[in-house]
Amino acid sequence: MLDLKSLVRTIPDYPKKGILFRDITTLIENPDGFRASVDRLAAAHRELGITHVAGIEARGFIFGAGVAIALGVGFIPVRKKGKLPGETIGQNYALEYGVDTIEIHADVIGAGDRVLLVDDLIATGGTALAAVSLLRRTGADVANSGFVIDLFDLGGADKLRAAGVRVEALIPFEGH
Repeated sequence: MLDLKSLVRTIPDYPKKGILFRDITTLIENPDGFRASVDRLAAAHRELGITHVAGIEARGFIFGAGVAIALGVGFIPVRKKGKLPGETIGQNYALEYGVDTIEIHADVIGAGDRVLLVDDLIATGGTALAAVSLLRRTGADVANSGFVIDLFDLGGADKLRAAGVRVEALIPFEGH
């Protein structure tokens, strides 16, 4: 089995001193690594009756779209405020120094839909929790999530689990 962790480049002191940045571009530049990531995320959710995959801007689009194709379901882009045309619904969430907003189209999903949330990485969980809240406001069932990387020391996956969301992560990394 392909070792995905070996395909992720670590860049020290980016974006600031003391941070070990886990760079997925080296993973997606490798066709076998990229394919294996998408296939493994899809396989973990294949028998769950997923109707849509929601991917968080921007790297969640890369993996989420592939997982949606592999599962044969639609893809929902979870975008930053003001990026989607038409009627949207939004969810605010806290940043280290302020507030940001994510949005989806208001008419994309509803009761009876089972949504899988996908992103490249789970760290503190703030954006993922906001996305779960936003998607659930439509009446959709959001009980599953998939990430390529889990920065488990930061506790985001545990926060999602506490919110009733199963977390599938392919690569655990310590630190931040």
